Amino acid sequence: MRYKARGPCWHEPPSRPACCAWAAGRRCGRRAGRGICAPLASEPHTDGVHARPEPDQPLPPSLSGLLAAFERHLAAGRGLSPHTVRAYVGDISLMFGHSARCGVDNAADLDIGLIRAWLATQYAAGHSRATIARRAAAARALTAFAHERGLLTSDPGALLGSPKALRKLPEILSVDEVVAVLDATPQRSASGPAGLAAAAIELRDSAIMELLYATGIRVSELCGLDSDDIDHGRRTIRVLGKGAKERVVPYGIPAGRAVSRWSDVGRGVLACDTSGPALFLGARGRRLDPRGARRVVHARIAAVGSVPDTGPHGLRHTAATHLLEGGADLRSVQEMLGHASLATTQIYTHVSIERLMSAYRQAHPRA
Repeated sequence: MRYKARGPCWHEPPSRPACCAWAAGRRCGRRAGRGICAPLASEPHTDGVHARPEPDQPLPPSLSGLLAAFERHLAAGRGLSPHTVRAYVGDISLMFGHSARCGVDNAADLDIGLIRAWLATQYAAGHSRATIARRAAAARALTAFAHERGLLTSDPGALLGSPKALRKLPEILSVDEVVAVLDATPQRSASGPAGLAAAAIELRDSAIMELLYATGIRVSELCGLDSDDIDHGRRTIRVLGKGAKERVVPYGIPAGRAVSRWSDVGRGVLACDTSGPALFLGARGRRLDPRGARRVVHARIAAVGSVPDTGPHGLRHTAATHLLEGGADLRSVQEMLGHASLATTQIYTHVSIERLMSAYRQAHPRA
């Protein structure tokens, strides 16, 4: 049975935690001041009013051991990124904390009702649909792992549904706005060694902007590039994407020129003993991190002034949309972006249709 949240119980305002009946997916029996709803161990009632939840306590040994094994499984067994592992482990830690407060301190006692009750408290706390969907996915991964290990006789996560996340159309830049950003050249004022370093950073920043727009790769994929990942002859880069999946992405002549200038002239100025094979380096010679790349994108766009601010992911959306508007097929764009599902890529078709409708309404005499 698929769980559907019904909102807070009748006698509690939405800003308060949900009562135990609502958390379990049932309507509260209290109406017009008659009766008292049964309390949850994690959220005791005081005269019909919910008290503050108890502070977090250390997890029971059985649950903490399962959490550690689950973390190793995500990182080594499934090869998920450190960000995904950290998010899933944090979600399961919250679920185990809720379970412990409800008196469940053994992995064998986890059931679908307890998981749904925990997700209901997340909904009552005001978390977004995307967050709840991710936490439901983490719970399903945990129960499947525990079932495979023989800790659960059945997999309750298989019965768990997820709320459908609201998909917003990405904000993108027009072709003229992208050209203005890529053609913008910051002014250099320093001289000597400082001037050489500043000139090298400008070459690096230009290569970053050109490559992000030319390939649509993620900022983490950009920062993970090594010098030998670039094939200057074929104008392709080898990218290690999500789930350690490797793909080859082409890039154009302007991006090739920018990357070559950075590799041949600028990189040697910033390189040091700790640089390693990293393609893009920070000011201290180490591998550029995603935060530094994001600062580069925001600074370059801010230098133009008339272009709406966006980040590296905005350039990824922009590149995908411009490819589709230029006639690229959806399957090729999916391969280029590294999407596991074609449904993820289809959102860019809606952006193109919106622009088509806007142009139609402005140009057609009977629009």
